[in-house]
Amino acid sequence: MSIEPQKPNTILVGRKPTINYVMAALKLLNEEGAPEVVIKARGRNICNAVDTVEMLKNLFIKNLVIKKVNIYSESLDSEGKKKVSAIEIVVAKG
Repeated sequence: MSIEPQKPNTILVGRKPTINYVMAALKLLNEEGAPEVVIKARGRNICNAVDTVEMLKNLFIKNLVIKKVNIYSESLDSEGKKKVSAIEIVVAKG
């Protein structure tokens, strides 16, 4: 398992309320002028990441573009026996 440093325009979705991640994405896109935002989640939090993007698109930024969706598995242990699903959604203003 390799741990890579996170980019500054990356939001890691966890167990907090979805609106917290929506507000973080809005701040990156509007106030900080990030060209795109990467929303990442693993396991049970994948649905929260999808909800975050849908709320952004339907309620706040009507011209939001989903540039890329990457679905993959990550190993949780060094032997590769335990795996967890993960998603990475790249969004930008259209």
